[in-house]
Amino acid sequence: MGLFNKKNTKVSTNGDARSSTGSSLSASSGLKSPPLARNSAAGSSFSPSSVDVSLPAPPDPTLDPAAYLKSIYAVRSRCGLVYQRAKRNQLAHFDVDGSKFGETANYLVSILKRDHAPDYHAIPDHSRWSHFEAGGRPRVDQLLAAWPSSVDLQERTRRLIDLFLVSVILDAGAGTGWSYKSKESGKTYKRSEGLAVASLEMFKAGYFSSEDLEPCQVDSVGLKRLTMQQLAKGLQVTESNPITGLEGRAGLLSRLGDALRNTALFGKDGRPGHMLDYLLSHPTTQAASVPVVTVPTLWTVLINGLSCVWPATRTQIDGVNLGDAWPCSSMPHSPPALLWETIVPFHKLTQWLCYSLMVPMKKIMKIHFAGTDLLTGLPEYRNGGLLVDTGLLTLKEQDAQRGIAAYRDNATVKGQPNVEVVPLFSTDDDVIVEWRAVTVGFLDDLLIEVNGILGLTGTDKLSLAQLLEAGTWKGGRELAEVSRPNTGGPPIMIMSDGTVF
Repeated sequence: MGLFNKKNTKVSTNGDARSSTGSSLSASSGLKSPPLARNSAAGSSFSPSSVDVSLPAPPDPTLDPAAYLKSIYAVRSRCGLVYQRAKRNQLAHFDVDGSKFGETANYLVSILKRDHAPDYHAIPDHSRWSHFEAGGRPRVDQLLAAWPSSVDLQERTRRLIDLFLVSVILDAGAGTGWSYKSKESGKTYKRSEGLAVASLEMFKAGYFSSEDLEPCQVDSVGLKRLTMQQLAKGLQVTESNPITGLEGRAGLLSRLGDALRNTALFGKDGRPGHMLDYLLSHPTTQAASVPVVTVPTLWTVLINGLSCVWPATRTQIDGVNLGDAWPCSSMPHSPPALLWETIVPFHKLTQWLCYSLMVPMKKIMKIHFAGTDLLTGLPEYRNGGLLVDTGLLTLKEQDAQRGIAAYRDNATVKGQPNVEVVPLFSTDDDVIVEWRAVTVGFLDDLLIEVNGILGLTGTDKLSLAQLLEAGTWKGGRELAEVSRPNTGGPPIMIMSDGTVF
């Protein structure tokens, strides 16, 4: 199957996308979750397909555009409009070589076969849990085993939610010059794994807790006490070991401390883990033999409960901060264009939180989630870099030259990379917004193509979360290490402030 002859995504005239399963994502319709895949690791005989779980309709953008653009429904729908232009090779900043689509899918299949054949069902979902196991060490299991038996399952889950949330918040690109030496193993890690190991060891040391007798928690008071100097110490940041966006990360954690004062969501202690209690008691949660929580409910907790975390300089509509959502010149405009029609939302860190927080809730509390198919592939530089390094996307010459000039200017700043020259752009640059939007679309199509090549059907098909974990993210990194062996960096560099990537 080729990229341009598949019927995977349809876009209606009003700009609302339909998924490959045919589920309407329009603002005027309700949704029902498809049957959830059985989780063999859960050890439960519960069949989620026996529970009828209705999902709410997305907000109507004509009535409340800010609410719509902050919803999970808007991400795939709005990105789909840019992706339609990609499939016609009509992007503003990239040329698309459709002949490379099959090669990209086959490259992913080769990685999946190498690492997982024939047990594709055992591939874990993409989440922070896997990063904590860098170097093959089961750090989360070791952490759980270290807690006394008096810590019940609910509190164990709360603590892991505490850890995973603060670790994801810190998981913006660290840059090529930073590394972390584990105090426990003595091994050195970089990038996402380095940040994961660092945040875990900081968590165990009580960096994020206000309780001296209970270091293994994250709470509002503890985060508000944390200074940038303490964060730098915990991350082992020095002049010779610089990290990208240290100040931005410190700001995120401080504002997270403010957000956690919402007692309705995070309890009187102001802990992320208390969202578990909120979710279990929420009226949308189905009380079957095991709880069934809807993804839109979890999404609302994260996108609204953490809204003050994101910088105030982000795109706004009617005074509402939209977070990770940006204007894009490739969006179709109806005359006269309304502001919301020009914006593409991604909410990458919020989606990364969803993927990551669901895992401990599934593993420990045996919670099932309805509506996981609403989540998209993560629009970040590993997944997007895969598309560039395989030749599926090529940055247009004028933009490439502009980006290279920016790289050379940035390289004159002390501590900034100055080898393996690649185009450099700011997060809000139209190049980056377009790149991220088409990444979401290509990931959906690559999932269909990869499952087809592997011959996986029905409940045996890989989920998007599994493809992200074992295919696109890993494949993007491996190609980067071959193509740019000195840094392992992406083919297009993003000037990060520590709050998006």
